[in-house]
Amino acid sequence: MKPSVKIGVVGAGAIAQVAHLPALARMRGAELVALCDNDRPKARALAERFDIPDVFTDIEDMLELDRLDAILVTTPNHLHEPHVLSALAADMHVLCERPLALTARGVERILAAAARADRKVVVGNNYRFRSDVQALSSFLRNGELGKLTAVRAGHLQPKRVAEGWRYRRAEAGGGAFMEHGLPLLDLALWLADFPEPVRVTARMERGRGTSAVEDSLIAFVECAQGKTTIVDTSWAFVGQDDEWWFDLYATRGSAQLVPLRVVKELNGKPSDVTPRGAATRDSIFIQSYRAELAHFIALVQGDAAYEPPTDQILVHRILEAIYRSADEGKEIRP
Repeated sequence: MKPSVKIGVVGAGAIAQVAHLPALARMRGAELVALCDNDRPKARALAERFDIPDVFTDIEDMLELDRLDAILVTTPNHLHEPHVLSALAADMHVLCERPLALTARGVERILAAAARADRKVVVGNNYRFRSDVQALSSFLRNGELGKLTAVRAGHLQPKRVAEGWRYRRAEAGGGAFMEHGLPLLDLALWLADFPEPVRVTARMERGRGTSAVEDSLIAFVECAQGKTTIVDTSWAFVGQDDEWWFDLYATRGSAQLVPLRVVKELNGKPSDVTPRGAATRDSIFIQSYRAELAHFIALVQGDAAYEPPTDQILVHRILEAIYRSADEGKEIRP
């Protein structure tokens, strides 16, 4: 049996508490050995809860631990790039929550550093690991739905109190679209095999103040081969519940998520070919993070093939074009 991958977690915010730490604490092949957060009392409380032996308030101090193999970065967005670069400089493998950096150039710097260090970097695009997405991907990769032509996706979140780093552009990089639109954009591009963008248009409503992020943003992305994506996001939605959708259209079929429904043209007629898999105890949200983390462990142990996340350069090129279009009020050709 291979030794467990010894992991240090940087950032003890909500996503670490709800998804990463509970999953890693129970995952075969993983061992939580260190937790780092600038809020020491919170970090200590979480360390006791998940039986993590060492607590730090500075990542550089944590990286001096001899027994670390990998680092999980779940800090605010503007800290992702420096924290990933520090981990790579210490010869650690890294799983970083999205976004990997705030710019395409930042992604390039991380990829270059990972190549020099001969370490693996993985981006936390957990949507790709959802069981319904994996089923849909199989239909597409096997050519059963024909050529993908369009994706229409969105996430509208009811109004909430605006506070914290996510509402400051310098720290978050963006607002509702960075939070809710980026994972949908990445998923659409991943399912479409990352076609080159042709033109981008976007419109947003920004919050108050010069440093405020957008409360809502809708983006239209046209790519090569006539593939189009529309992503609509808001966290100022006047409603009682979240609205989330992901609809996919192809030349010989269509699909939607939540719930998964796949329709395929058979003998000239649309037929429901949705797979009826066994139910899982976990929600799609928790299941996707467990699968993502298990994949990372397999990569570090050499049990899965690794590909550097070069696709994130294209994702961030499009993301930058979206914000530029929204800021300048004109079409952008990335």
